[in-house]
Amino acid sequence: MEERVISGETTDFDLGFEQSLRPEFLNQYIGQHQVKDNLSIFIEAARRRSESLDHVLLYGPPGLGKTTLASVIANEMNVNLRTTSGPAIERPGDLAAVVSSLEPGDVLFIDEIHRLNRAIEEVLYPAMEDFCLDIVVGKGPSARSVRLDLPPFTLVGATTRAGSLSAPLRDRFGVPLRLEYYEVEPLTEIVLRSADVFDVSIEPTAATELAKRSRGTPRIANRLLRRVRDYAQVRGDGKISHQTAQEALEMLQVDSHGLDHIDHKLITGMIEQFRGGPVGIDTIAASIGEEPVTIEDVYEPYLLQIGFLQRTPRGRVVTNYAYEHFGYPLPGDAHH
Repeated sequence: MEERVISGETTDFDLGFEQSLRPEFLNQYIGQHQVKDNLSIFIEAARRRSESLDHVLLYGPPGLGKTTLASVIANEMNVNLRTTSGPAIERPGDLAAVVSSLEPGDVLFIDEIHRLNRAIEEVLYPAMEDFCLDIVVGKGPSARSVRLDLPPFTLVGATTRAGSLSAPLRDRFGVPLRLEYYEVEPLTEIVLRSADVFDVSIEPTAATELAKRSRGTPRIANRLLRRVRDYAQVRGDGKISHQTAQEALEMLQVDSHGLDHIDHKLITGMIEQFRGGPVGIDTIAASIGEEPVTIEDVYEPYLLQIGFLQRTPRGRVVTNYAYEHFGYPLPGDAHH
């Protein structure tokens, strides 16, 4: 898959950068009001009872701040954060090693929790419910099951695909929280805050321009800010004016809706080759040379969100908005 500026997934390029921008506490975390309100109540209640926070499931598209929230939760509870991911835990022993090193009340963050295999899930249930691990020691006839007691801890699971979680695992999270795409206003605030942290001078209108093209995603907003900052340094005087921002975004091929050349290829391909649909996901994938799962996870959610695509039982359909945005005449039997 090619590298896209407007992909919500983390790249190595983002890691150190995001670390330096992470808010530490809930009151510094911008946006996601519903999630913050709920969390602040549950955290305050747990603190008053001197208990660990109930297990939290964070779900929603990539780049909205799930990892950041996990570290905020640990800071608010004044405990340590241990981080791992579904694919990294291959055997029950790997899980045992992680959880047995936790201190009372610690937060264990498992990213991409939908990718845990079933055998690991089975070991995780008693750990989540009763704070104990049943581990099989030895092999063959001499094998025996040993029960390890664990300190109470908070599991924070994150997933971009809540639908892929098994029901028994989903049910064990007392606090399921859905992160939504951001509106332009809080994204503008994020861009201005990041510019401030990096000592970059940016006009408020330029910050809003970046926010509009960030696909509702803070990670993309921060990434665009970095690319635009580079452009301003090389082509301008280092300050990001509205005009500089527009020129840089044009060079990056990110349009007024935050769509890039791949989105363009996908939508215009559907209009030109398939009269706007309905088209099956496999057909779309083949026509732009991508995996169907990549289209469903990476390209489609935002196009559905802004109303450019619709899912129907017979396949994907391009909407009138998309025809207008790309300058195509509306089809005779227009889809609404």
